[in-house]
Amino acid sequence: MRIEKSAGAVLFIKKNSEIYYLLLNYPAGHWDFSKGRIEKGEEKIKTARREIKEETNISEINMYDSFKKEIKYNYKVHGKLVEKTVTFFIAQSFSDKIKLSFEHKDYTWLKFDDALNKITYNNSKQLLVEANNFINTNQSKKY
Repeated sequence: MRIEKSAGAVLFIKKNSEIYYLLLNYPAGHWDFSKGRIEKGEEKIKTARREIKEETNISEINMYDSFKKEIKYNYKVHGKLVEKTVTFFIAQSFSDKIKLSFEHKDYTWLKFDDALNKITYNNSKQLLVEANNFINTNQSKKY
């Protein structure tokens, strides 16, 4: 079994006191957060920042490493099983302007309830719930 390690972020933007989350539409059809493989010697949080830049062209972000959650799942490539672990952080964007990479078909910024309904996989839905709770619990911080 091949093992892959990736990192990503639940990216949000605050507009008029409302929080919106970025979801990306992957070629396989699912909606999820920005993520990608960790390069050799790269720290997880730097991977998450790099992937956001590569996938959305957003570079002006604050990464919050005080929130860190791992999601594990398996999938198949050419009939071979891959065990994947993705470490997610929270990141705040200061721009909602996206220049989507070739890796995705579409994107959307959605409020919590709409994002929760749009996300494809249950583990990502749970991630959003936990990230949203974290952000709302830490409202006194500069978000």
